[in-house]
Amino acid sequence: MVRLTGIFSRLEKCKVMVAGDLMLDTYTIGKVHRISPEAPVPVVHVYDQSCQPGGAGNVLLNLSSLGAEVVALGRVGDDNEGRRLLKSLQDEAIDVRGVFVQPTYTTPNKNRVIADNQQIVRVDHEEVIGLPELLEEQIIAAFPELLDGVQVLAISDYGKGFLTDTLLAALIEAAKKMEIFIIADPKGIDFNKYSGVDILKPNLSEAYAAAGMARTDSLNEAAHKIHGQTSTEILMITRSEKGISLFYRDGSHQNFPVRIKEVKDVTGAGDTVLAMLTVAVANKLSIAQAVELANIAAGIAIEHIGCARVKLSELARRLLELDVSNKVFDEEHLHTLMQALDGQEFSLIGLSSQEGLTPDLFLHLRELAVRTPGELLIYVRDDKPDPSFINVLASLRDVDFIILKSESFRGFSDIIKPKAVYTYASGSVKRLEEPYLLLS
Repeated sequence: MVRLTGIFSRLEKCKVMVAGDLMLDTYTIGKVHRISPEAPVPVVHVYDQSCQPGGAGNVLLNLSSLGAEVVALGRVGDDNEGRRLLKSLQDEAIDVRGVFVQPTYTTPNKNRVIADNQQIVRVDHEEVIGLPELLEEQIIAAFPELLDGVQVLAISDYGKGFLTDTLLAALIEAAKKMEIFIIADPKGIDFNKYSGVDILKPNLSEAYAAAGMARTDSLNEAAHKIHGQTSTEILMITRSEKGISLFYRDGSHQNFPVRIKEVKDVTGAGDTVLAMLTVAVANKLSIAQAVELANIAAGIAIEHIGCARVKLSELARRLLELDVSNKVFDEEHLHTLMQALDGQEFSLIGLSSQEGLTPDLFLHLRELAVRTPGELLIYVRDDKPDPSFINVLASLRDVDFIILKSESFRGFSDIIKPKAVYTYASGSVKRLEEPYLLLS
């Protein structure tokens, strides 16, 4: 059977908070046909431009895509970018009661100019300023209400000034009092200000900088120095396309290599890791399991241009590709298959092992695989099917997945609609109107 697909079925609705620097990501898309006569730079002919929340906002979007109930804590300026950012979050049903407007602040806008799937330049409009004392007090006073019901607090620090030392200390203290698990994605070289968090998640460059060491030095030694600077139990270092390394206070560590098809853009991969890790921890998965899921999600994200939002259906599909030792799905693993098939075309045929493995059956399966769209699924109708029958079906190239009889199948067929449904009996194939008829 499978490993992580069973864990995937435990991911339920959870409530989380993301606190950090909100910004607007703008993507200017165009084509390059010539070099400018004014300077040795390409001339980009723009044909599209789009905006979406970036920074901590990208973490919020990823959490929303993963099905979490999300509370945002941050600030925007009293400007068009801030209003656009706020509306984008509201459109995703994200709780923005904790997004405060600071009139003297300019909402950061990072404009990435992309031509022929390559980033040419990034133009940043931003200023790094702290919070006025009165606004800082107002935000801190709102913590108890905003944190109510939150299971995990994710801190996404981009160093733009929102997470002042005073605000950060008050936030960690408030979350600790409410027994909320805390994960921090840090910025800068002073990691001591994140003391009290449960997981500290720097990237490779940040970890070496905080340890005051060169990238050619031992990563184990760098992790040891960071543990000496902070009270965090778990240090989780993200290494882009090289995966994730976990370092524990007792000196032990684990490496999780990322499995990807093609690296297109590592932008936002750390945000994806933070989001997936947050959801997994909120659902009481072990840290190792949470990191494995986060690593897989990051692998999907860096296969896209820009800050990608990883959906549950994409994660489920990748889990099937990576973790399935055979094609057979029982009650425990059916949820993952259901997510992976969301939005996909597939056909379904019901069989009984009592029909036997006949040349006629193989011929019908071959014909169905050729003439029906998408993937071919088999639903085995026996309470206790012959194992050899299942093994032979699983060996067939034309068969994509096999579902064993289970109570969850009715719900599966109600949610995920096959393109066509068939039943095989007495040597012939009959088309059915609805999947539930296979249960009779």
